[in-house]
Amino acid sequence: MLDREGFRPNVGIILLNQRNQVFWGKRIRTHSWQFPQGGIKHGETPEQAMFRELHEEVGLHPEHVRIIARTRDWLRYEVPEHYIRRDARGHYKGQKQIWFLLQLMGRDTDMNLRASTHPEFDAWRWHDYWVPLDVVIEFKRNVYQMALTELARFIPARPNHHNRYLRHGMRSLRREDGAEPRASAAPLQGDAAMSDLPPLEFKLGTS
Repeated sequence: MLDREGFRPNVGIILLNQRNQVFWGKRIRTHSWQFPQGGIKHGETPEQAMFRELHEEVGLHPEHVRIIARTRDWLRYEVPEHYIRRDARGHYKGQKQIWFLLQLMGRDTDMNLRASTHPEFDAWRWHDYWVPLDVVIEFKRNVYQMALTELARFIPARPNHHNRYLRHGMRSLRREDGAEPRASAAPLQGDAAMSDLPPLEFKLGTS
């Protein structure tokens, strides 16, 4: 399902634990790391697609999380031609994504990378919010930066505590048109504690 410009609707997921660290998954049989993401099927809303992808890729159900915020508009990236199947070239251009910021309400043991018969990840870890973009495939990096920056303002913080995530987030990459990404996400809810414990890593089948 493509729009008129050749972009496929998609959702991206930034999942926070109670320490405001993010789920960071290693793509199966590669050295690339990324957030969960996936296509929106015909008839699905972005929220329905998000919950389906969350279960397929991470093994979590709606009761394991709560939605804090989502991006207001689509964030787009183009896929280089050599990554596109020959029969789709000239039609498919890339992805347009709605990103969701979620809070984990369950436990780490609720994660299951084998919830689907086609796992996306073979390892995962909790990482500081500002993930290293150099391990993300190059053509997705700008969208990651825009999503992280737009949603940073909604990261739960302690009362009367400065949100250092937002301050860091404004040191962002510029968009292709030269403008800074706008922090204009849609807030939903949120409140939790922050910490800076070192990240843990979990292999496929051990979480």
